[in-house]
Amino acid sequence: MDLKLARLPERTPVKIAISVSPDLAAALADYAAIYEKTYGHSEPVAELIPAMLSTFLESDRAFAKARKGLGTDRAG
Repeated sequence: MDLKLARLPERTPVKIAISVSPDLAAALADYAAIYEKTYGHSEPVAELIPAMLSTFLESDRAFAKARKGLGTDRAG
């Protein structure tokens, strides 16, 4: 059977633990504060980081081009 909607991608979150410098931690906290002032809703830094990383990677054309060359299924 051919459905119009393709099979949904894997959506199980993968937890990654990182350590950041004190300066980066402060900048992330400041970003979260500015986010709250901008949108009137607070989000924890841990919730903002995945969106920030996705936005960064989606906007990096050199990365997208190089990733296509990898030939992996993960390249979207």
